[in-house]
Amino acid sequence: MSANTENQGGAKDSLLWGLVFIILIAAVVANYLYSDLAVFIRAAGVVVAAGIAGLLAYQTQKGKSSFAFAKESRLEMRKVVWPTRQEAIQTTLIVLAVTALVGLFLFLLDGLLVWLVNLVTGV
Repeated sequence: MSANTENQGGAKDSLLWGLVFIILIAAVVANYLYSDLAVFIRAAGVVVAAGIAGLLAYQTQKGKSSFAFAKESRLEMRKVVWPTRQEAIQTTLIVLAVTALVGLFLFLLDGLLVWLVNLVTGV
């Protein structure tokens, strides 16, 4: 039953996605061709075209699932406990210090290995 439902929406979805891409390409081409118009007018045209393309994309199965995913992601973002400014600064300083120490260690290790290779090869 699920496969039958997918087959029914497949042709419609393909047609709608084709229209979405045609509208977006037309918006880019029109923006390029009408470069002598004011930027505000061209930007408004692109925004309107993108809105129409978005509405058409929402009519597809993938569009609806993407919109539902975005809504769920927004809800999850509200649950996140963000670090305070002090915590962010401390974490950044720790990362910088560890990076400097590892860099220094690798620099010394490289120098040691170069010295050993020179010692063995006699160069």
